[in-house]
Amino acid sequence: MRTSAFIALAAAKLVAGHATFQFIATNGGAQADTGVRGTSDANNPILSTAENLASDLMICKGGAAVSGQFEVAGGDKISLQWHHNTGTPAAGDADEPIAASHKGPILVYITPASTEGKSGWVKIYEDGLTGTTWAVDKFYANGGIIDVTLPDLAAGDYLIRSEIIALHEGNRAGAAQFYNGCGQITVTSSGAATLPAGVDIRTVYKTDDAGVLFDIYAGKTEYPIPGPALWDGASSGSGSSAAPSSTTAPAATTAPAATTAPATTAAPTTAAPATTAKGTTTIVKDVTSTTTKAPAPTTLVTSTKPAATGGASGSVKKYYQCGGQGFTGATTCESGTTCVKQNDWYSQCL
Repeated sequence: MRTSAFIALAAAKLVAGHATFQFIATNGGAQADTGVRGTSDANNPILSTAENLASDLMICKGGAAVSGQFEVAGGDKISLQWHHNTGTPAAGDADEPIAASHKGPILVYITPASTEGKSGWVKIYEDGLTGTTWAVDKFYANGGIIDVTLPDLAAGDYLIRSEIIALHEGNRAGAAQFYNGCGQITVTSSGAATLPAGVDIRTVYKTDDAGVLFDIYAGKTEYPIPGPALWDGASSGSGSSAAPSSTTAPAATTAPAATTAPATTAAPTTAAPATTAKGTTTIVKDVTSTTTKAPAPTTLVTSTKPAATGGASGSVKKYYQCGGQGFTGATTCESGTTCVKQNDWYSQCL
């Protein structure tokens, strides 16, 4: 049993594609990669071990800055775009923007850029579980976009950090998967709101937190969102309370109810690089897409990651799902790998 758990943890780190933060847009405009630091550990998950949760992996790309700042104003709707892999999404990728099995909450934090991401993080958005629908279900249906309304902050440079906690293996200590991605933004408006003191993100989460060590297969309809309290966007208190938030309703800045997902039959077009006023080259994407009705939420029992086959033989590739309760895909692993049971609902080719 110990050997099996060890193999599972190692495999999770080696998986080729999970989810990566790549672009920013405001108010439905064109997406750009200006100031995008991306994810801290390529597209690998940060497993919820005590060591990882206290490490610089929890900081924006380990604290490494990039050139450029994306300009925003107080009250803007900021759209943070994630994709399964880097580059143009592949047509037919069932795991774009993330595997549907990776259910869990989504959180967004902000801090002054002067902190270098080492302190001062204030939570401005959170979404957990509503009935049987997870934040990641909405994220998946919305084409990998996290929409958050920026508080009316004072002018200046900030870091904005979106985070996904995938709980498909969260029933085992140290196996929940964290994905975080950061962007460097400049607030150009002169708002009156001053951020509260905030927290050091490396001290926020614990391996055994109720919202980290959580069994999504137990049929629960309530979920304790981990981390500090959600900031109201106006008060200047400490903002450092670690008490879990209520999960029965999403935050006020959730994605619109009429969610649309980009069509999967045509990849977004890429325009020629544009030069900002600061001389920073950005990649601008045309976000126009075919509007489709968002898929109906699936139940926690029957919604599983689609199998990835290895070709005409129908064998499952290494590190992909090969079994579990309710799973209907291929169960034969490619040569050199074996289908290993992780729990009653998830088996993986290793």
